[in-house]
Formats: sequence, structure tokens, C-alpha cells
Amino acid sequence: MSVLTEEHDLVRKTVVEFVERYVRPNSRRIDSGWYPLELLREMGRLGLLAPTAPPEYGGPGADYRAQAIVVEELGRASPSLATIAEIQGSMNFGLIYRHGTEELKERWLERLATGEAVSAFALSEPCCGSDAAAIETVAYREGGEWRISGTKLWITSGLYADLYLVFARTGRPEERHRAITAFAVERGDCVAASPIALMGLRGSGTAEVKLSECAVGDDQVLGQVNRGFYLAMEAINYGRLSVGALGLGIAREAMAEAREYVARRRAFGRQLSEFQSVRHAIAGVLSRAVSVRLVVYETARMADAGDAAFAAYAQVAKLEGSRLAVDATRTAMQLMGGYGYSTDSHVEMLYRDAKITEIYEGANELVLDRIYTLAERDRFI
Repeated sequence: MSVLTEEHDLVRKTVVEFVERYVRPNSRRIDSGWYPLELLREMGRLGLLAPTAPPEYGGPGADYRAQAIVVEELGRASPSLATIAEIQGSMNFGLIYRHGTEELKERWLERLATGEAVSAFALSEPCCGSDAAAIETVAYREGGEWRISGTKLWITSGLYADLYLVFARTGRPEERHRAITAFAVERGDCVAASPIALMGLRGSGTAEVKLSECAVGDDQVLGQVNRGFYLAMEAINYGRLSVGALGLGIAREAMAEAREYVARRRAFGRQLSEFQSVRHAIAGVLSRAVSVRLVVYETARMADAGDAAFAAYAQVAKLEGSRLAVDATRTAMQLMGGYGYSTDSHVEMLYRDAKITEIYEGANELVLDRIYTLAERDRFI
């Protein structure tokens, strides 16, 4: 693809080698609930955990196209690891790098890029998932510091995080998005995390996180007070790009599994791959994968170039990538029959993992609404 260079090809080669050596042998272990901290640290050593991190903070100083490549290839073997990595290495690292105080940067950025520390993005709550402007976690001033209390839900890496990027209300509820502030909260006695059992992404350390009078200083505020909602949306746009890349990786893997299966499986005296309906089912998914790949990497190029259309394209990447992942895994399982449904099949895990891509980083219904709004406002297409 023209938007990718020889350097990006080297990144893909590195991550593919990492996946084959470390991730595939552990994919079912991760799916059983093992949080892959050891793999995060190895990714950090290789410069894959936070590809955009500059060298002074322990990263290779690559770009968002490299980030998308890493997520895509990780997603083929373990969507859990891909999700953990993109939240830490793109969303959380990026927010602290762009909006954190010097104290926060010095304390956390290198540790996040190398995998020495784990971080979590704490926005969703029991009351509010897609309606993030309605969050109920509160932060108030007392004795020269902030006190934060509330409950966060569906927090990836929440069980194991050393640092939580917490979005809390710093004004009246009726002020909605205009009265939310982002804070960097270190794990301590004021934080309690409980595991959440999930259908997929079982190795993601997803948790309910309760904060009780967590005390933080002004140096732990990200950006400006009451501007946290905009920071959350900024981070989520990068997250949506990553979901598009993840969906692409899941789809590629599902189709590789299906093609290998139908090439060896015989029915009614013929290989399954000789039936036109089977060939068309696979070809239909592959043609959509080509389209999604073009969108994902063009969106990443926009992020690298600072293109104003990036936000709009990030929504499209998320929407189409997630739809592709769900449809591809369903198609693969149908073609593979009982074997595809068994836990001997990698597709069985991918089928469960794929569904969340239509829900997290903003449900697809919300993303569609965002696309409509941006199309009306910016005429991006």
C-alpha cells in the first residue's frame, strides 16, 4: 500500500515474529484469564508497546501507521493483548504526552512505554457508557488538593493497573461535558478493583474500579480543569482507529483459518473449497477486508499528518473494522461447522472476542451518529 513504507514493513516483520514466538503459544492461556504482563514488557523491550513514544521516553518514535500494524498483527493471535496494548500505548500514553504536566511525564511515560507499569482508561460507569457526558464520579477541592470518589465499569487492565486516567465531574451534573476533568490517579488504598467475567477478551484484566476519596494534586490534572471530556474524545478517536486495525486483524485470521479448513475438508465427494457458495462467502469477506485496510491505514496516515479529517475517518475505521470482524468470524465458523465451534479452533475464540469491537470505544450506534454529525459539519465526503 502506498501509505506504508519499507520502515512499516520492518515493523510488521518484527511484530509478526513476536506474535509467532510469544503470543500464539499463549493465546489460549490469555483467553483463560491470564493477564499477559510478561508479554507487555517484552513488547516494550522491542518498541512495540508504545510505537509513537519518542526515544526520550523509551519508545522508537514511530508513527500511527506503525501503531495500527502492531494492533492488526496482535489481533490475529490475541485480541485481548491487542486491546491492552492499544489502550496503554496509544490512548493513555498519548494523553499524558500531549496534556500531562512535566512531573507526570517524567514519572510515567517511560514506564508505560516499556511495560514497567500498567495503565487503565477509566471513563465508563454503571450509569453511563456511550453517554460519557453523564458520568457521576465526582472530584472536589479540599485543603489544596482534589478528592475523587465514584465507580468505573468495564475498565480494561483495571485489575492490574498502576495508574488510572480517571474522568470525574468537577461541576454540576447539568453542565454535562463542560464540567468533566481528567486526572491521573495512582493505585493505592483508595482504589478497589473487582474482576468482571466476560464472554471474550478474557485476558484483558477488565474490572469494576471503585475510588473512595482518592487525593490527587494539581500536577495530576491532565489538561485544563473542566476540559476532560474533550481529552477523552481525543483519546477515543485514536482508540477507534485501533479498533479498526484490530477488526482487520481478526478478519484476516478468521479467513486464513477458514481457507485452510475448506481446502482439506471433503463433503459429497469434493473439497469444500470447490463449492461456489463456499468460495463466494470467503471472497466476499476478503473484498471487504481490502476496503477496511485502505480505510484503516489512510486514517493512520491522517493522524500522522495532523489532517483535520482524521476524526471523521477514525469513526469509519472503527465502524467498518468492527463489522468486518464480527461478520468474518461468523462466516468462518459457519464454514468450519462443528470444528469451528469447538475450543480446538482458534476461530471459536476470535468469534467471542470480535463482538466487543462493535461495543467498546463507543457503541457502533453512537459512532454512526458521530459520522452523520461530522458529515453534516465538515463535509468530509
